[in-house]
Amino acid sequence: MGIVTYRATVQGAVAAVEAAVGGAVPRGGVLLRLESMKMEFPVEAEGAGVVHALHVKVGDAVEIGDALVDVMPGQIRGGATAAAAPAKSAAGPSAVLLARRALLADAARPDMVASRHAQGRRTARENLAALFDDGSFVEYGGFAVAAQRSRRALDDLQRHTPADGLITGVGLVDAAAFGEERARCAAIAYDYSVLAGTQGAFNHMKSDRLLERAADHRLPFVLFAEGGGGRPGDVDWPVVAGLDVTTFHRLAALSGVVPRIGIVEGYCFAGNAALLGSCDLVVATRGSSIGMGGPAMIEGGGLGVVAPGDVGPAATLAQAGAIDVLVDDERQAVALTRRLLAWYRGALPDAGAADQGALRDAIPAGRQAVFDPRAIVRTLADHDSTIELRAEYGIGVVTLLARLGGHPVAIAATNPRHLGGALDVQACDKLARFMQLADAAGWPLVTLVDTPGFMVGPAIEAQGMMRHAGRLFVTAASLRVPVVSVVLRRGFGLGAMAMTAGHFHAPVATAAWPAAEFGPMGLEGAVRLGFRKELAAAPEGERQALFERLLGQARERGQALNMASHLEIDDVIDPAETRGWLLRVLAATRQRALPPRRPFVDTW
Repeated sequence: MGIVTYRATVQGAVAAVEAAVGGAVPRGGVLLRLESMKMEFPVEAEGAGVVHALHVKVGDAVEIGDALVDVMPGQIRGGATAAAAPAKSAAGPSAVLLARRALLADAARPDMVASRHAQGRRTARENLAALFDDGSFVEYGGFAVAAQRSRRALDDLQRHTPADGLITGVGLVDAAAFGEERARCAAIAYDYSVLAGTQGAFNHMKSDRLLERAADHRLPFVLFAEGGGGRPGDVDWPVVAGLDVTTFHRLAALSGVVPRIGIVEGYCFAGNAALLGSCDLVVATRGSSIGMGGPAMIEGGGLGVVAPGDVGPAATLAQAGAIDVLVDDERQAVALTRRLLAWYRGALPDAGAADQGALRDAIPAGRQAVFDPRAIVRTLADHDSTIELRAEYGIGVVTLLARLGGHPVAIAATNPRHLGGALDVQACDKLARFMQLADAAGWPLVTLVDTPGFMVGPAIEAQGMMRHAGRLFVTAASLRVPVVSVVLRRGFGLGAMAMTAGHFHAPVATAAWPAAEFGPMGLEGAVRLGFRKELAAAPEGERQALFERLLGQARERGQALNMASHLEIDDVIDPAETRGWLLRVLAATRQRALPPRRPFVDTW
């Protein structure tokens, strides 16, 4: 075998010569090194041999193809056989990376994990693992630490402020059911075990990065909000007040664009609470406490000393309408959030429904009998598909998410167990906001009506009732999703009109059950007001009989079939046929998803 000449494969200069004439070189051994455009290119022996000649020295310029070194192939002198180049070591940068990444895992802080579990709580990473499909989560900014390097050692920050107390990333939720395209989701989780889940400098940069991604790629957004608000200890951040932080604006700008669900367990104060309050849906555990100012801020403002759990107890806030769903713990909260996200994904296979014949007896006999509208909704909807929102607030209207034939819908029903089904201030606000939520998400709105109208009287008017009632009409007039209405028993006055998106012909279809009654106001009141002179002129012994006769005439005129014959409603249906009728109406009106329907969804 003849001499092998090694030639330059790049244009550059000789940076180092590691072989000597007459010296042995193993297979893979470096003969010399070239430098080109600040990069180093080693020239390695393709086989073992002895260096025969060198054609260059350090500093020489070479062109592609120039001869560099000659090697006589063969066994190395002394009987040694050709050897492979030594294996590359796994130490160095890769080892540093692995060690650094290990500090991000919960396993690096076993005491923290034990403490969270002892409290009946999960770690932030456990919550994210439960939210996303296995192996789908991609973390952003995990190597960040608190902006406190000028006051704490870097090793200390890496060990005790992993991810700067905020874990952010994207992944898939329910890809098996909806496919990867519809399963995409973004999430941020404040880590209460790191500086009480406070919002630091890099922490805000990370949240802004994820919010930007959510906006650009239309990703549903989930917020785990447990934490104490702003963090004054980040001294490396060159700001005075930090009031130019864009996180709150960025999350608010997603309203009406993508669904935003907030989850809270434990304490959630100040900036964390502000983010939570901007979400479309809020899921809170019963043990959580939420406030725009925590105990320190309250005390600092001279407002007294308050225990954290007394700032904004979840039960109190649920009654105030600030929480959409109360659950027992984080496990339930995350499971429910996965279900809520599914409403924004689209249809699932039809799960079937209960025996619809039960609806014929859903309303007890007697015009004044009360009933629970939830039982009617659960019968109409697909099996186990309902989720009630704001159950503790505005109880004059029941608002639920449900599926009909697998398709997501929003259902609102008046509640005769509260004020006989009359709409009060809270019911108006609850329903108006529910309409916006459905409109932004693209859910058809189904309303079930049994109402004497709006609540009246000096006490209710003192609350500005006319503005709250007007909010219903204004909101309904802007809806782009189809509305379908069914009058179950009473459809009286302006309240009934508000429940049917403004008037009985505003829905794509309005039907009534056979026993339903209609009138411009409650029939008893209409008779007393409209026939006041006749009733006053009647002898006292005959007055009640006249009233009953006039009331009977009014009821006859207001019967469902008479309404339908005058085309004031579209149909009268057997209660047992309600689900089938709804499915047919919705199938005939279903359309492709439109661009975002609203500039924003009101938080209230």
